[in-house]
Amino acid sequence: MPNTSNTQFTHFVPYEAAKGEEYMNDPQKDHFRHILLAWKQELMEEVDSTIHHLQEEASNFADPSDRASQEEEFSLELRTRDRERKLIKKISEAMERIEEDDYGYCDTCGIEIGIRRLEARPTATMCIDCKTLAEIKEKQVGS
Repeated sequence: MPNTSNTQFTHFVPYEAAKGEEYMNDPQKDHFRHILLAWKQELMEEVDSTIHHLQEEASNFADPSDRASQEEEFSLELRTRDRERKLIKKISEAMERIEEDDYGYCDTCGIEIGIRRLEARPTATMCIDCKTLAEIKEKQVGS
């Protein structure tokens, strides 16, 4: 069975910015491009393994309980892959932002998101302050 855990690509060397280095210069963009491409590749491999798993494991069990268990397993796997499909779209959007020189800047206030935050969440589009405020507003509206 394929790995259904929601893993994020974490096998990279953290970027060490030189003193006085300009934010989102070419080496930094290359660093994040590498992270995003590797993460996307990892997710695409999971999609491929899911397809093979579903094809290989698909059986018509005579026992209704066995059939129900298999359907539940497949359903969970497909929900996970759907979340990953949405994540792949976000990764592609982040790659476009790199090409357009918009990557690393908050969509809300325009300030730098920060290297460490982007390494933790490469698809981030808001600085930590704006994201925190958005989550507080979301909780207030949702209550």
